[in-house]
Amino acid sequence: MELILKEDIIGLGYKNDIVNVKSGYGRNYLIPQGKAVIASPMAKKILAENLRQQAHKIELQKAAAQKRADQLEGLVLEIAMKVSATGVTYGSVNANVVADELKKRGIDIDRKIITMRDAKHVGEFEATVHFYKDVEVKLPIVVVAENAPAPAVEEAPAAEEAPAVEEVPVEAPVAEEEAPAAEEETPAAE
Repeated sequence: MELILKEDIIGLGYKNDIVNVKSGYGRNYLIPQGKAVIASPMAKKILAENLRQQAHKIELQKAAAQKRADQLEGLVLEIAMKVSATGVTYGSVNANVVADELKKRGIDIDRKIITMRDAKHVGEFEATVHFYKDVEVKLPIVVVAENAPAPAVEEAPAAEEAPAVEEVPVEAPVAEEEAPAAEEETPAAE
């Protein structure tokens, strides 16, 4: 079934797009909700005339969308979450969390125009923000552990291993100096 969309529907199309959908979806949902109309030859002619008349307005909307998209260029969101020992988050990072994080930074974006797969573990992800038909921004998301000791423990052995391989003689005297310092601190604590 061929329909003309009357509003943006993420995953299907944008306003004034002509899309093909299954008949049941069109008849039972899109048309009764006022989200689309049947794309008859007359409706297509009316759409073409309306688009021609509104070309200037559409260009202004696209420029405004591009201006909002430029705010997100180069931005990397780092979201701290509670994480289990295996690196799995308690909860997930989704479009709602991304919208809230952007709002904290002073960028107000509706969660409905953000699409991403739910992030359920620590790592790097990508969210797509759909501002307008041709204006989309890929936003990198980094999910990190909320409790800082976990990453520090992972980094410390890596830092010790690198100098041990490079400068073995230098570390031996340092280790001897550290041992008496540790012994001195222990009696002082008692």
